Amino acid sequence: MIKHIVMWRLNEAAGAKADNALELKRLLEGLNGKIPGLLKLEVGIDFSRGNESSDVVLYSEFASQQALDAYQAHPAHVEIVPFVKSVRAERRVVDYTI
Repeated sequence: MIKHIVMWRLNEAAGAKADNALELKRLLEGLNGKIPGLLKLEVGIDFSRGNESSDVVLYSEFASQQALDAYQAHPAHVEIVPFVKSVRAERRVVDYTI
């Protein structure tokens, strides 16, 4: 199994961070059940708002590396990438096998 975790800091210049965080959550969670091999996907919005915190986190599990690769290229995922890029200031990702 592959775990794929992404954290974003949102760009203040892209509009209301709270609204963008909610839209990002809605779009990403909408991928559940649409992509083969995607076992679990959840999105959290940070409430601590500390200097070192990210604004949004994606936690997802995939059946295999091939399933993660297919997710990255899947049209439903590709469709939301422009929005994500338009609202993010920073992105961090960790992929690992368990």
